[in-house]
Amino acid sequence: MTSENSGLIASDASEPAEIVPAPASLVPHLREVAILLDIDGTLLDLAPTPREVWVPPALAETLKTLMQRTSGALALVSGRSLNDIDLIFAPDVYPAVGGHGAEMRLAGGSEADSVKAPPLDKELKRRLAAIAKLSQGILLEDKGYSLALHYRLAPQAEQAIYDEVSRIRAELPEAPIEVLPGKCVCEIKPAGFTKASGVRELMRHAPFKGRKPFFIGDDVTDESVFAIMPDFAGLSFSVGRRALGVDGHFDAPNDVRAFLARLAGR
Repeated sequence: MTSENSGLIASDASEPAEIVPAPASLVPHLREVAILLDIDGTLLDLAPTPREVWVPPALAETLKTLMQRTSGALALVSGRSLNDIDLIFAPDVYPAVGGHGAEMRLAGGSEADSVKAPPLDKELKRRLAAIAKLSQGILLEDKGYSLALHYRLAPQAEQAIYDEVSRIRAELPEAPIEVLPGKCVCEIKPAGFTKASGVRELMRHAPFKGRKPFFIGDDVTDESVFAIMPDFAGLSFSVGRRALGVDGHFDAPNDVRAFLARLAGR
């Protein structure tokens, strides 16, 4: 991990090079910190399809340790639904902001505490789903609150996908929808909520309330959360790129996992 603010980093020349240095301000103060983590491309390596992501056993142990050391103030912040998040991390269940802020759960093992949006209109969803027929390799993912068109297996279809989405939006100008570009994915969701709005709601409730959040994310959809971290005296780090306004960045999810393991004292 590298930092745009060198004062946050504790370095030790005697440490092995592969150990990711942790922000010195966080290590002794986990009881005052809320750890907020994106999943795909941040905690987990991207896979050819959304169902192929894998949670390393060491990461599962790290997250459980951090949950204990933060008294439960660790949350996953994702575009995936809560149900999908739970399937990926099973049998463990974590507090989470799901569906790009559409739903929220304050404690692991509980049901959703807040749902901010109805599912996409069925007719609109049907029209958007038909875009997957443009090319073999386009994968359709119905998240309930949104619809995602993955083209990692059909990169040549990127422009055609966005052109067709634009055409549908032009024909339905009153439809309150938002298009979220991502890493080899085009996602369409109702307007009115974001990961940032979900995080703001999360930070109003115990055990997150009053803590300093530390958010790590990688994609365009995470930028709204990067932007609000100063409002909570928090920190933000991007993965794979130097995003605007962050305190630093990690090169890859493996570096994020190593950093979290260090925080957990493993």
